[in-house]
Amino acid sequence: MGGDDAAVAVPADRSLDCCWRHGKDAANREACMTQAKSITPYGAWPSPVTADLITGGVVGIGQVSLDGDILYWSELRPAEGGRTSLMRRLPDGTIEEVTPEPINVRSRVHEYGGASYVAAGDAVYYVDGLTQQVMRLRPGGETAALTDTPHSRYADLLFDGPRGRLIAVEEVHNGGSEPVNRLAAIDCRSGAVTVLAQGADFCTAPRLSPDAARLAWIEWDHPNMPWDGSRLRLADLEDGGAVAADAVVAGGPDEAVFQPEFAPDGRLHFVSDRSGFWNLYRLDGDRHIALCPMEADFGLPYWIFGMRTYAFIDATRLLCAYAVQGSWRFGVLDAATGAIEDVAGDACAFSLVAGGGETVCFLAGTPGGPDELRCLEPATGRQRVVRRAAKVEIPDGYVSEGELVSFPSADGATAFGYFYRPVNAAHQASEGELPPLIVKSHGGPTGQTERSFNLKIQFWTSRGFAVLDVNYRGSSGFGRTYRAALDGLWGIADVEDCAAGALFLADKGLVDRERLIVTGGSAGG
Repeated sequence: MGGDDAAVAVPADRSLDCCWRHGKDAANREACMTQAKSITPYGAWPSPVTADLITGGVVGIGQVSLDGDILYWSELRPAEGGRTSLMRRLPDGTIEEVTPEPINVRSRVHEYGGASYVAAGDAVYYVDGLTQQVMRLRPGGETAALTDTPHSRYADLLFDGPRGRLIAVEEVHNGGSEPVNRLAAIDCRSGAVTVLAQGADFCTAPRLSPDAARLAWIEWDHPNMPWDGSRLRLADLEDGGAVAADAVVAGGPDEAVFQPEFAPDGRLHFVSDRSGFWNLYRLDGDRHIALCPMEADFGLPYWIFGMRTYAFIDATRLLCAYAVQGSWRFGVLDAATGAIEDVAGDACAFSLVAGGGETVCFLAGTPGGPDELRCLEPATGRQRVVRRAAKVEIPDGYVSEGELVSFPSADGATAFGYFYRPVNAAHQASEGELPPLIVKSHGGPTGQTERSFNLKIQFWTSRGFAVLDVNYRGSSGFGRTYRAALDGLWGIADVEDCAAGALFLADKGLVDRERLIVTGGSAGG
């Protein structure tokens, strides 16, 4: 398979043939489009953004990792029955599929799974979606089951090279009222499983120090969710790999920690919301050093395993994603000075940061096109697109870009969202007509909507609907207080915010007050 330099063009409306003949002449094209527009009621505009386009050409890019100079990522493919495949990019730029059909790389620990593979030299270890066992695959070779524990599921795979083993979160379904979560070690030769740590209700994010002498991880207990309160543990490992001694070094019942990571010099870093925002810290003895104190979230709710928002370039510089009032930025943080320099380019949403050194990779969202897996060279600032989440290209004049709005809601609260106006190069409504509004309520409920390109939104806006995508109280990216504002008010405050947003736009004369609906999925439904 080759790279993603070419995109599949979507045919434009035939009435606009003259516009596309003007090529890159923007002025002539705009004039032609204006002349060609038909008067059609809002909601009835023909559009090239079809349901087949949305489902047929889109993949979901998941876990991203670097093994030396080979880039790996998982790819959710709706067109293949929802199968997740493992892909990689070789140093010469060749892109190839590592796990062909029918292999499905998927963990179901905590049901949502995540972090379901790890690459280590000439081998790849992954969780089989059917059996939930860990498999060993040598690219181009045979696949064999490594574990044989039918009552266990695995996630968050980590390679411990010096000891020839994997460290993973193991979820044991033993017939009791609730599965048991623990950290386990899996021998890469025999598949034997040994317990490293247990006792907490949940655990995630095992991390080894560069010398493999220490192990860090996050754990939490009922009734907390990981964004309510969790603990960061740090343990010394014996030569054989057993946990010799461990202690809680950050977190607590009212403090949520996220993504522990050892710097190349061995110092432990993590994200904590102790200040009211998920900020970055470094552990120095018993002290927690804030690297860049600000009212911004450098973390995310742990809905799945393997979530990462920062990676090390070297011992003192980090490439990190962070949200200010819900809007994501991307920057290089100098931990020695606390200065952060944005390197966002055209992107407005970031996740899945991986790697370090000469190359750092991340998933970026932009307002005008599908998500992209990119590699950044920190030394030069050069970004290279490796993979696009959709091989589609919508013609000029059919993409609506979100506008950040804030509006008053119940009890003096302020809520936020992104407003998308109807856009269609070939059709417009009669003067004085207002568009119907679709209000979207995201899942989570601690999820967050972003301004990045969304084909499902473009499906509606290109047909003459306005869309309001709401970050209601309870959403992430606005600090702990806003995230906790839904506690005890689920189904009340979020609904109030969605209704308030719709009426706010109606009062502004931007949408039709008589044609407003609210929709959502999961918690948003």
